[in-house]
Amino acid sequence: MQEALTNVTKHSGGATASVRLGYSRRLLTLTVSDDGHAPSTTGTPGYGLIGMRERALSAGGRLTAGHRVDGGFEVTTELPLETTEPGLHGDDDEERTAR
Repeated sequence: MQEALTNVTKHSGGATASVRLGYSRRLLTLTVSDDGHAPSTTGTPGYGLIGMRERALSAGGRLTAGHRVDGGFEVTTELPLETTEPGLHGDDDEERTAR
């Protein structure tokens, strides 16, 4: 999440960032989006998205990133959650979201 927010400040031209957290018993979803303009193609490309993707994969998750249809950019990471005891949380797979 920190790298995604850093990318907003570096590449989005002063855009507003939004952070969403969603979770169920089995999955944590973190999304950082902005309403900025497309990044310029000049300069040396960094390794921020590559590093984020590698960290998500190392935890058994996945990362998606790209331009939003209505403008801006979005990074979403899905990470699996493990419960220590089966049935500890019941059968509640309802997704919860916080902003």
